[in-house]
Amino acid sequence: MGRVQGVGFRYYTKKKAIEFTISGFVQNKPDGSVYIEATGEAIDIETFADWCKQGPSWARVNDFLRNDLPLKEWNRFEIN
Repeated sequence: MGRVQGVGFRYYTKKKAIEFTISGFVQNKPDGSVYIEATGEAIDIETFADWCKQGPSWARVNDFLRNDLPLKEWNRFEIN
C-alpha cells in the first residue's frame, strides 16, 4: 500500500503481472492506496511482490502489506 495514484501504477502492475504469469487484479482505493490480489507460482509471486514494493521508478511506495488469502482462480490480470 502506498500513495501511488496518478503515476500509472496500475497499468505497470498489470504489465509486470503478465510478464510474471500472474493472474488477479489491481485497484485504487479511496484512501489513495492500491489493493492487489494475485495468484501464480510461488517464485513468480515473490518476484512480483518484490516489484510491487518499488513500483515503476517514478512511483513512491510508502508501505507494503502482504496477506495470504484463500486461493482464487483468475483467467488473467485485470485493472479494476
